Amino acid sequence: MELKEIITATAALMSVTGFEGYDAEKLSALFDGFDESYTDAVGNRIFVRHAGRENAPKILIDTHFDEIGMLVTDVKEGGFLSFTSVGGLDARTLSSARVRVYGEKVIDGVVSSTPPHLSGGEQKLCKPEELLIDTGYTKEMLDGLVRVGTPVGFFPEYRTLAGGRLSGKGLDNKACAAIAAHALMQIPREKLAGDVYLLLSVREETGAVGGTAVGGFAIAPDYAMVIDVGLGFMRGAERRECVEMGKGVAIARSAIVDRRLTAMTEMLATREKIPWQTTVEAKSTGTNTECLHLVGRGISVVDVGLPLTGMHTYTEVLDMADAEALSRLVTAFVTDRELAEVFSYA
Repeated sequence: MELKEIITATAALMSVTGFEGYDAEKLSALFDGFDESYTDAVGNRIFVRHAGRENAPKILIDTHFDEIGMLVTDVKEGGFLSFTSVGGLDARTLSSARVRVYGEKVIDGVVSSTPPHLSGGEQKLCKPEELLIDTGYTKEMLDGLVRVGTPVGFFPEYRTLAGGRLSGKGLDNKACAAIAAHALMQIPREKLAGDVYLLLSVREETGAVGGTAVGGFAIAPDYAMVIDVGLGFMRGAERRECVEMGKGVAIARSAIVDRRLTAMTEMLATREKIPWQTTVEAKSTGTNTECLHLVGRGISVVDVGLPLTGMHTYTEVLDMADAEALSRLVTAFVTDRELAEVFSYA
């Protein structure tokens, strides 16, 4: 499967925070090139490639798997659904969004809004709780199909834009999960520098800890790479807060990353001619690194970002050149024997 194909297939899966296991069988079919996979007590999915050597170092690649979405809060007359947001939904993009309601059967809908003809000329940004989902069903037809607490996700539709860009929902952060899996499944066993654990962690979008703490504690890796999307530069944004699209991965400088592992990863990327950029996140990267480095006895972590625009909307955009760079960096990271020697605690 080509890289773009596995990205869109993975991002299309339903994984609203708290429902990350909804499409577990489809995920297993996509990530079928691992030696083993399992689900832990909190819902993290872990995929493993074994190096086939005793006392091999443990290398962790963490990419959170949950996505932003909604939960139904009421079923109203006319078949309309009220809802609340899960994760940091950008409310500016909700009106007229196409959605899927994951009840007893999957129901397509659209977020409806009052047209300007009926709003008296008033234009305001509505909170999610002030909007409704139009399903086309009557309330009676929805009985038994949708109830309070039913998850709602955005419609999985993907488009290729000019310049090698890809747009659609759920790229944060399932694109990174797919890119890492695609890279890891293709590496010959003998080239692995250690046993590699790909952690698809849960509940990142709704809390600073999430499932990565549990996964990291159980795996107890020697060193780790956290991969998440980062803010791609757009007109009007502060350049210090963003990185350029199409210019490679972003490697974070922060108080919460391991400075030596970060420096060695930068040198590795340079040596392998993998394009990379620096992002400065003085206190926190806003990713799973925030808690993972403090788990257990402490884990050496490097934080890597995939530039993305339209974050937390249903039209997120990535550059396939950056995706290719990330794939190459993951491959280099888990096959580098120097990193394994320096950071192995076996």
